[in-house]
Amino acid sequence: MDIGRNTLRQAMEERILSPEQADRLWAFLEASASNAPGFRFIHILYYLGGLMAMGAMSLFMTLGFESFGGWGLLGIAVAYALAGLVLTENFLHQRRLPIPAGITATFVVALTPLAVYGFQVAMGWWADGRVYRDYHLYVDWRWIFMELATLAAGAVMLQRYRLPFLVMPVAATLWYMSMDLTPFLFGQADATWELRKLVSLWSGVVITLLALWVDIRAKGERDFSFWLYIFGVTAFWGGLSLMRSDSELSKFLYFCVNLLLIFCGAALRRRVFAVYGGLGAVGYLGYLSWNVFKDSLVFPFALTLIGLFVIWLGVLWQRREAVIALKLRAFLPTPLRNLADRRR
Repeated sequence: MDIGRNTLRQAMEERILSPEQADRLWAFLEASASNAPGFRFIHILYYLGGLMAMGAMSLFMTLGFESFGGWGLLGIAVAYALAGLVLTENFLHQRRLPIPAGITATFVVALTPLAVYGFQVAMGWWADGRVYRDYHLYVDWRWIFMELATLAAGAVMLQRYRLPFLVMPVAATLWYMSMDLTPFLFGQADATWELRKLVSLWSGVVITLLALWVDIRAKGERDFSFWLYIFGVTAFWGGLSLMRSDSELSKFLYFCVNLLLIFCGAALRRRVFAVYGGLGAVGYLGYLSWNVFKDSLVFPFALTLIGLFVIWLGVLWQRREAVIALKLRAFLPTPLRNLADRRR
């Protein structure tokens, strides 16, 4: 529900709120929104700065840093992490700014792979062939210890600070680990792309189910499942979409799965399902248009009629939404029913 100044102005015109009540309510909503993630200019600055800092110590780290050696890299990671912890404490407990506190706390977790890599190099436990900047670019089973340490650091920081953005590196690491475990478990020679796609698909299912579990157990207003949904659905949809099949039935089932994703997005109020489901559905329709029915005169007319029929279904749904929703809720387990009520 999007509430703006115009909404309050209409409420005043309908004599639901007095001008004084509208001003007080708007001040309350603005104060609440300042500490909730959103597409505000100050929030863009927060996240842009945080991503730049995290990227500098991970994805955008240059090869020149290898000259510091193992102990040097470990020292840099520890020094930056201590600075991040000091900033987190200051932002959270003194300035009451949870969003920048979550970003600096996440920065600490993002330094964990660098610290582990530096320690391994210093102890002579790192084989040649990969450098730290490759961590975010290539699949390699040797990243496993860095990923396990990152998950542990994320769990400790989440236990200490309870800030939703901390779930982001945890979710990303779970996705990375699913890919890196493939050559670790099956061997480099057997880690074909088909196997990697299958691992990505099922790991996405697991991460998405974990997100749903976290979503169901959530008690407060903070959204700890957002990033798990993002990475889980991305891994699932990516693995599914990259699979190839010459069977028209398989392609149609792919279309049905994407429609199901759209409905899941509507039910859970999670846009990531609807976005990927929409991309997959449009991709399938494009395949039909360019390949199966490329010489057909009927297909565009038929698709137009189907689209109009879908719009008509939407009109019917809107008219009877309350009755239909009540009947559908009866089929849901109690935890999912409670989650749907919270998302209304």
